[in-house]
Amino acid sequence: MTASNRPDNGPHWRRRLYIILFEGDRHRLGKLFDEILMVTILASVMVVMLDSVDWVLERHGRWLHVFEWIFTILFTIEYGARLASVQSKRRYALSFFGIVDLLSIVPTYLSLLMPGAQVLAAIRLLRVLRVFRVLKLVRYLGEADLLWRALVASRYRIAVFLITVLTTVVILGSFMYLIEGPVAGFTSIPVSVYWAVVTLTTVGFGDITPATAFGQFMAALIMLLGYSLIAVPTGIVSAEMAYAVGGPQRPADLPREAGSGICAVCRSGRHDPDARYCKKCGARVNPRRHGPRRRHRGRPAEGPGTMGADTGRVGDSGGSGNQPG
Repeated sequence: MTASNRPDNGPHWRRRLYIILFEGDRHRLGKLFDEILMVTILASVMVVMLDSVDWVLERHGRWLHVFEWIFTILFTIEYGARLASVQSKRRYALSFFGIVDLLSIVPTYLSLLMPGAQVLAAIRLLRVLRVFRVLKLVRYLGEADLLWRALVASRYRIAVFLITVLTTVVILGSFMYLIEGPVAGFTSIPVSVYWAVVTLTTVGFGDITPATAFGQFMAALIMLLGYSLIAVPTGIVSAEMAYAVGGPQRPADLPREAGSGICAVCRSGRHDPDARYCKKCGARVNPRRHGPRRRHRGRPAEGPGTMGADTGRVGDSGGSGNQPG
C-alpha cells in the first residue's frame, strides 16, 4: 500500500491504525503487529497442510476445524481494519494485497453455504485455496521489490529466451518423430515435443525413450544443450539484480562516447562532463580527457597576446604564467 492511500482526514485513531497496519517500521506497535501476523499466517498455513493428511484429519479434525475458524476470524478483523484505515477502500480492495487478504478468508465462509455430503469435494477444494494466505507474507519481504524490478527489467530478454527454447523443442521433437516413429513411442509430433521438453530440461521421466542409435545420439546432444540453457535465465536475472542494487551500469546507460566519464576501477559512468574523480570510489576518471594538455605538432608559437587566454584555461594549475615584459 502506497503512501497516497493514507487517510487525509478523519479521527486520529484512523491515521494511527494506518501507520500500525501499513507502516509498521515507523511504530513500535506496528512492528509487534507484523511479527504476530507473520506467526499467525505460518500457523494457519500449517493447519491447511495438516488438513490434507488423512490420519491427522481423522484424529485431530475437530481441533483443526476450531483453529481454522480462529484464524479466519482474526484475518477477517485484520481485513476490516485495513479497509477502515485507508483513504480509498476500493483501491485497497482491488490491489494485490487486498485480493490476497480477501482470498484468505472467503473459502472458509463459502464452506458454510455448501452443506451436504455431495459437495464435500468442493469444500475440500475451497480449503486448499486457503493456502493463498502464504502470499500475505510477501508484504514483509524487503527484497521482493528488488527481485520484481529485476524480473520486469529482464522480461524482454526472458521472452526471447523462451521463444528460442520453444522453437528449439519443436524442431528437435519433429526430428525425433522422423527418426524414431510410433514404434519407439513417438506417436505424433506433440508427443515428440513433450519428450524434447522433458529431455531438454534434464528431467527425464523415462516414459518415452529412443531405440535407434541415431536417436540416442540426438538425445545425448539435447541433454547437453539443456545444461547450457539452464544458466541463461539465471544470468539474465542476476545481471539485472546487480544493476538494481547499484552495481555496474547497463551498457545503454553508459555515455555513448567511449572513455567519457567511465571509472576504470568500479565502472561507474554517472559523472558530470567535467568530472575528474569518481563519485563512487574516488579513482580518477577520463585520464585522456582530463589529463595534461599536449601541444600539437606544427602549432604556432604563442605570442604575448595569447598567453593570458592559455593561463585562464589552465586555471589553478599553479603559477600565473609568463607575463609580457
